[in-house]
Amino acid sequence: MYQSRFTSANQKLMRWWTVIVILFLYMPMLAVVLASFSKIKFFMFPVNIWSTKWYESVFNSLSIREYVFTSLSIAAVVTVISVVMAIFGALAFARYDWKGRSIYQKMILLPIFFPQAVLGLAILLWTSSLGITPTWHTAIFAHLVWIVPIVTLVIAIQVYGFDPSVEEAAYDLGASRVQVFKEITLPILWPGIFSGALFAFLLSWGNFPLSTYTTGADQTAPEWLYAKMVAGYTPQVPALGSLTVLMAAIILFGSYWLGMHFKKKKQRAKT
Repeated sequence: MYQSRFTSANQKLMRWWTVIVILFLYMPMLAVVLASFSKIKFFMFPVNIWSTKWYESVFNSLSIREYVFTSLSIAAVVTVISVVMAIFGALAFARYDWKGRSIYQKMILLPIFFPQAVLGLAILLWTSSLGITPTWHTAIFAHLVWIVPIVTLVIAIQVYGFDPSVEEAAYDLGASRVQVFKEITLPILWPGIFSGALFAFLLSWGNFPLSTYTTGADQTAPEWLYAKMVAGYTPQVPALGSLTVLMAAIILFGSYWLGMHFKKKKQRAKT
């Protein structure tokens, strides 16, 4: 009986602690969302007069649409390239035993620990010495340098739980390397690949330090938000910030829903 009371008390404590942590994490974002509905041009909280005109101005602004399109383009390209590179990088990281593997495991993770501002400046100096003008293409390269190691680590975690005997059984049955990779390896690694793709897209989309050094004239949405916060504040800033949070939430919850949907579908197929 004492044990059940103790367990019940722990559960209540954990519930309250969870609520506190969630409030701590989401209250700043909630303040931004509420500020985006303010009718006046100055940042004031709490909001006294409500309006959606700043959202309308964001959707009607050609320049903001261009910045958002640039950010989405960079994030999409970075996601595709980083996932492809990370799949093979993760297999080399966690699956195969080869000479120099321990050095590779350490070197591949080093860019993660570099301050992004320093990494962005280094890439800017390097590309400038080669006579390359900073554009959104150089931003893609900069994002890849930082994001590929992260995606590699995410997929490598999935590789560590991979049972090699499944592939060996397929080889014994006469399957080729391409068939094994396509029909066995990729489906098993899919949860890690999908998670890595989500990380890549969201990290690239919201990246400011690398973009500010490497995009040149091709400004991204985070750069525009920072510029408006430093000088020339407009309520379009919390409006665009709220839309960014909404997009990230849709992607995360949508991916969770898809994962649950496919999981249930597999369970039905087995039964």
